[in-house]
Amino acid sequence: MTLSVLLKHTFPAFAADVEFSAPTPGVVALFGPSGCGKSTVMSAISGLLKAEEAKVVLDGKVLSDLAPADRRVGVVFQDGRLFPHMTVASNLHYGLRRAPKANGRQRVGFDETVELLGIGHLLDRKPRRLSGGERQRVAIGRALLCQPDLLLMDEPLSALDATRKHEILPFLKRLHDDLDIPIVLISHSIEEVAQLADTLVLLDQGRVVAAGPVSEILARADLPFASSINAGAVLSVTVKAHHESRWLTELDAHGASVFVPICPEPVGARMRIRIPANEVVLGIKAPPENVSTNNMLLGTVRNLRETADKTMAMAEVMVGDALILSQLTPDSVMDLGIAPGTSAYAMFKSIGVQVF
Repeated sequence: MTLSVLLKHTFPAFAADVEFSAPTPGVVALFGPSGCGKSTVMSAISGLLKAEEAKVVLDGKVLSDLAPADRRVGVVFQDGRLFPHMTVASNLHYGLRRAPKANGRQRVGFDETVELLGIGHLLDRKPRRLSGGERQRVAIGRALLCQPDLLLMDEPLSALDATRKHEILPFLKRLHDDLDIPIVLISHSIEEVAQLADTLVLLDQGRVVAAGPVSEILARADLPFASSINAGAVLSVTVKAHHESRWLTELDAHGASVFVPICPEPVGARMRIRIPANEVVLGIKAPPENVSTNNMLLGTVRNLRETADKTMAMAEVMVGDALILSQLTPDSVMDLGIAPGTSAYAMFKSIGVQVF
């Protein structure tokens, strides 16, 4: 079960030459600078772009052979685009009316959608009485009730402030966890990508720089963004134990124990964490005692890369099966003798770990 996309099209400013595939169901994130071709790819998938060459295949079904209206693709835009004269309930029922009736199949029902997105108390309101986050949740609900085989989300959080983004992110996470509908997400936020995506496609100037599982792509030291604040390792973890006397939760990260500030999830719960590369310090000798760093993990340097201007180096450190990134100065690399194969301690504070 896969989504595969091939697109070739020439624009006045650049030429798009994109090809990638991703397992389904799951979330595919398109990430890159403005103007790199993310919206172009989404337009090709939906059929709104009449490309010179395009082939989109979803689970064996060739969508690119179909008219846009027949592709069963739901779209959520940045601004929601709700009908202002309709109530929330009417906007949602509009989505149901647009659902195909041929086979009688209903992947997601009205009540289920309302509960999933937490919008039951909004049904009698009109869009002008909704917050930005509420409008986006209703827009997602309307798209879901069209019974799509694929959901496209074009920067659904970009128009929201930080508070509203954190309000809606848990609902997007529920879409990922509770439904089997593949999602293609455009985002400029590493936090969104780390929390929601299964597959990451990096684009630049209309071409794919890298594509693959999000944990692997974000942890690669050879990619350009590794030298930016976006660099960091994303790990799937399981809650191992709560150490209440220390106010710490111990997580099992592919065999490595990572400590974070105590969290409410029960033992055995699965979640994701992100360890920013600029939070990780490397040491090649036994770590010191009586320091404020809770995490000191012994691993092996797998790869090392310097930026072109020689101002920064990125080390990939394997700790068990967990891959952790560390940003270093070239001077530190030289001074410590860090190279592929070097044993090193990856050290970072528990409060520096982002827990999703």
